[in-house]
Amino acid sequence: MTQTIEQKITLYDRDLNLWLEEAIAQLKAGDFQNLDVENLIEELEGLAGRDRRELENRLTTLLEHLLKRIYVKSEYNYAGWVRTINRTRIEICKILRQSPSLKNYANSPELFQDAFDDALKLMRSDPDYKSVNFPNTWQFSRDMDAILNIEFWEEM
Repeated sequence: MTQTIEQKITLYDRDLNLWLEEAIAQLKAGDFQNLDVENLIEELEGLAGRDRRELENRLTTLLEHLLKRIYVKSEYNYAGWVRTINRTRIEICKILRQSPSLKNYANSPELFQDAFDDALKLMRSDPDYKSVNFPNTWQFSRDMDAILNIEFWEEM
């Protein structure tokens, strides 16, 4: 006869939002004994990585639209691409204002290269841009302040 071990399903597993509300209430009340520390640590670690992932996603989007604006000759589309560039720059600035410690990460060569590689892959796999000769390397400044402020297409 085999014996099954029944695992207890916790509130964290059943309803994350309710678990969060209870954890907040416990923290406010100083009820540290009943706090689900293990899952709280897991959630905090997830939050720490969230802004890094969001920054990389936004930078990829920004580079994707910069590549289009710089290298694709389509005056009909310029305004839309520039709007996306400006909106994405604003969102990146908000992330960096909220988490200034990410400024060093934002200027890391690894982050830029990963985002550029992803943007280039997206552009090269898009059937609308198969005939565009995108360069293998970024031809402009990689400094985050420059990326957020310079109209690179005006330098061409």
